[in-house]
Amino acid sequence: MISQQPIVFIVDDDPAVRDSLTLLLKQEGVSVQTFENAETFLSAYQPDCKGCIILDVRMPGIDGMQLQEKLSHCNCMMPIIFLTGHGDIPMSVRAIKAGATNFLTKPITRAKLLDSIQSAFLENKKLLEANQHNQDAISRLTSLTKREREVMELAIQGYHNKEIASRLGISFRTVEIHRSNIMHKTGAINLLDLARIAYESGLGS
Repeated sequence: MISQQPIVFIVDDDPAVRDSLTLLLKQEGVSVQTFENAETFLSAYQPDCKGCIILDVRMPGIDGMQLQEKLSHCNCMMPIIFLTGHGDIPMSVRAIKAGATNFLTKPITRAKLLDSIQSAFLENKKLLEANQHNQDAISRLTSLTKREREVMELAIQGYHNKEIASRLGISFRTVEIHRSNIMHKTGAINLLDLARIAYESGLGS
């Protein structure tokens, strides 16, 4: 399922729906993969998949809402578009609150479906980029020693070198050396940039 291009993953137990959606999307140059139930999708799913999921609500076994919950638990970053002939307002509200980007009812116009997919692709791109920034930030901070992390945490809280030295029981010159090492290892250009890296890693959240 890995691809550099975004894919629309269709999960629907109705073969006619799968075939019609596949034809429509391929005519638009969109890559498609189809699954007849949630179980087969889950067996093929990989975290680095790019694109979005078009998901039916009522399916044998794991239904659409249950699949949405499972994907949420594994931090899936592909937006979900529900497309169903059995939707109602409470169901759509529940799906949207759980993170679905759209809740569409069959039959759906070509334009509305394509608009929803393009919006989902953009959302997926943003989520993937944010996740990459987060991973990069974590990678930068793993190279810091325990003492350097302590100095960094105090520095981004606004403490000056003399205050940091006093709090940690080390010399002013040692703090200066640690700060220099921190900036070099993280690639931060200034204290504000260092705070951003710490925040993106989860340290500053």
